[in-house]
Amino acid sequence: MALVAAAAGGVAAAAYLDGKYQIRRDANVIRSLKKAEREYNRRVLINPPPVKADKLSPWYFLESTCHRLPTHRAIWTRDRSWTYREVHDYTLQLAKWMLDQGIGPGDLVAIYLHNSAEFLMLMFATLAIGAGPAMINYNLEGKALMHCLAVANSKLLIVDTDADCQRRIEGSRGEIEAAGARIVTLDDGLKRSIASLPVVRPPDELRNGMTGAWPYALIYTSGTTGLPKGAPFTVGRIHLAGAHLGPSFGAKPGKDCWYCPMPLYHGTGLITSSAALFSGVGVAIAPRFSVSNFWPDIYYSGSTMFIYVGETARYLLAAPPHPLERAHKLRNCYGNGLRPDVWKKFQDRFNIPEVSEFFNSSEGVFALVVWARGPYLSGCVGHHGGLFRYLLRNTYIPVRVDTDSGDIWRNPATGFAQRMPYEEGGEMIVAVPSKDAFGGYWNNEEATNKRFARDVFKKGDLYFRSGDALRRSPDGHWFFMDRLGDTYRWKSENVSTAEVALALGHHPNIVEANVYGVTVPGHEGRAGCAAVVLSEPNPDWTDIVRHARNSLPRYAVPVFLRIVQRSSHIHNHKQNKVPLRKEGVDPDKVGTEEKEGGDDVFLWLRPGADSYEPFGKQEWQDLADGRVRL
Repeated sequence: MALVAAAAGGVAAAAYLDGKYQIRRDANVIRSLKKAEREYNRRVLINPPPVKADKLSPWYFLESTCHRLPTHRAIWTRDRSWTYREVHDYTLQLAKWMLDQGIGPGDLVAIYLHNSAEFLMLMFATLAIGAGPAMINYNLEGKALMHCLAVANSKLLIVDTDADCQRRIEGSRGEIEAAGARIVTLDDGLKRSIASLPVVRPPDELRNGMTGAWPYALIYTSGTTGLPKGAPFTVGRIHLAGAHLGPSFGAKPGKDCWYCPMPLYHGTGLITSSAALFSGVGVAIAPRFSVSNFWPDIYYSGSTMFIYVGETARYLLAAPPHPLERAHKLRNCYGNGLRPDVWKKFQDRFNIPEVSEFFNSSEGVFALVVWARGPYLSGCVGHHGGLFRYLLRNTYIPVRVDTDSGDIWRNPATGFAQRMPYEEGGEMIVAVPSKDAFGGYWNNEEATNKRFARDVFKKGDLYFRSGDALRRSPDGHWFFMDRLGDTYRWKSENVSTAEVALALGHHPNIVEANVYGVTVPGHEGRAGCAAVVLSEPNPDWTDIVRHARNSLPRYAVPVFLRIVQRSSHIHNHKQNKVPLRKEGVDPDKVGTEEKEGGDDVFLWLRPGADSYEPFGKQEWQDLADGRVRL
């Protein structure tokens, strides 16, 4: 009996330790990563080296799955569905058409399309012939559009039939053609013409020589400052993600389906959807995110998981009840930017049992993911068990940031940075052996170099700068704090925009808050301003002030509110503070940067007041003349 009791006690202790430190989960992740690495190496080299296997093109992933699951539904759209066999055949017809257009290995094809099944198949077709896709944001025009085409050096631009897309392209047609790119509209006639071509597998020789550094897709950064930068999501990275070795989040081919309403020109929608297809899990594609179409799409496609970005959860929560919002098969949603203040409300209202939140970027050097199937992992952007915390203790490091310059703080005496406690957090930097660890910005060495910091803790060391501040709790939960530059200084205190936005977001009348600092005449630092979307036009402003003061330090309560009719975003459902920050609260500047915000209403919290009041030219002049001090 004593032995039995001891054994039972040992099992209980092991279970407790595993629950506390998540050893098995961490070990399983490490095994999966090692398996993907072995498979990658196998495709690069055949024993004995150095004879090349030349099977790196991700086209082989899709080809294998299409042969294995030919009759399974691969893609659902509102117009029709595609089996894996149909996707395979049409992809090869697209590849044949591109070869006829003079596209070949080493070329990047510019894709300027709304979401569609053809979008994904065009991507696969480029990879089948040793080329690659450059995903151009179809909202870009003029200088930004020409810049993106120049970065990719594209000689073929495939354009959507949408009238606005056509107008934007026509505005630059002369420049585009002068730069050597041919413009082709993917209309119904061209689609029928392509469908009449023979289904011919491009020879392996076209894909030979593809390296891990080649773009699986060239994805452009949001361009919140300056022009968009091309960040290659590399072939090596899609290999090491391992989706071709098994579906993510317990998904099963033939049973699960991903719904993607997010733009495919950005990484979240594109990588999740294409990787799902490699693993045998079908996808449902919506042309764009739409609150009114969201639940009908989920219902009629039979989707069990969906992809979100940024504030889409808030849009859905702000909408009136929909008869289909709980009549679905959803079990999981995956994305980034689901704030803790809406996480549980979102799950409860729409009956979504699981949330898979990730933290990453197009550059992809610092990545986290959490699969929350219960309250323990809710509200965070990643979790590391004891094993990962130990292994990465000198790889993922938070450092102190100089709030004035936005750069890493350096000790004046030594020149070295200050490592911060994980619980307090700071900008996350990642130890790398060389610059090759980061795929770099395509044809932009200067921008690439800016992402690195040298001599951080000792002479000669090298770190990748994430540009984001995070903290990690003692039990391994990661929480997002700020994007670099999203901290401002007011009343000699550092204010976190994310913290303020989170607090305001808990008020029932505030659908969304975009927080930033603004300059005020005669005052040091930046005063807080929140661009807010309201659930009703005339809320109780005194109650909002009371809520903010109960949730935040006094110096962090926004001095100004900007009432906006729509969220300020960069076409990918991520908040854009730049034009709002440039305009500030100067009445003469309003509408000069945020073009659709010229009629926005401004309020302020006058010194000594307990409610927000109208703010206009007279109030601005009072500040400028020094009659009022904040």
